[in-house]
Amino acid sequence: MKKYSIGLLLLCVLSSCNQDAKQAQEGLDRARAYYERNEFFSARNEIDSVRAKYPKELGAMKEALTLMRQIDLREAERNIAFCDSLMPIRLHEADSLKAGFTFEKDSAYEEIGHYIWKQQTIERNVQRCYVRCGVDENGEMYVASVYYGGRPIDHTSIKLSTPDGMFAETPTIPYDGGVNYHFKDMGSTTEVVTYKGANGQDAINFIYTNADKRIKVEYKGGKPYIIYMADADKKALVATYNLATALSDIHQMTETKRKALKRIAYLNERMNQQAE
Repeated sequence: MKKYSIGLLLLCVLSSCNQDAKQAQEGLDRARAYYERNEFFSARNEIDSVRAKYPKELGAMKEALTLMRQIDLREAERNIAFCDSLMPIRLHEADSLKAGFTFEKDSAYEEIGHYIWKQQTIERNVQRCYVRCGVDENGEMYVASVYYGGRPIDHTSIKLSTPDGMFAETPTIPYDGGVNYHFKDMGSTTEVVTYKGANGQDAINFIYTNADKRIKVEYKGGKPYIIYMADADKKALVATYNLATALSDIHQMTETKRKALKRIAYLNERMNQQAE
């Protein structure tokens, strides 16, 4: 009787194992079907489900790993194809947009150069208060508030507003001699506060979307001072924004392709090792 019980137990265990193996294979078959239709998200979900439910099915785990690498490989190849198809278009657009800009780069101190709207180069804008902008080669845009006057106002931020009550403000940038710096020349003071990255995004978006309106600029943090953006400066920001968008897309696609190529090399190496 005891031997019969043990045999029955073994039979149940074997039956359970066979059932697990069958269900695991069914899940992998569904994942492969999704993979063949390029439905990679669904394929990954099926593979993750098989891994979670049947971790002891070693054959299924090995097949799941292989299929996951095949999905990664095809996604990387798809990313490269997308970048290769779109890159020439964005490069052409960027080259067209650059026509209105001057490229500036101090090779002794800078690894990345900047594009400045020709009418906003420093030599053309001495002795005036204005909001200027620029974009680096990777598409990161910035704005800067420039003050020129007989006495310093020690400003650390700006507030932009339109007659309909809409407004945007930059964060406070304390004086540091770098992104907030002052200098005197012939008894007059120039102050320049630069808002990069997230510090300038709200101001950039505000000017871009309200370029057809009168924009008041309040210099804040020190003595109050107000100007109104010149149409030429609003035009400069719109042009810079458009160039920044193209350059950012190019930079992102370049990085995406670089990572995809690196990923493909790694996956091919691991899959070749697995096949040996």
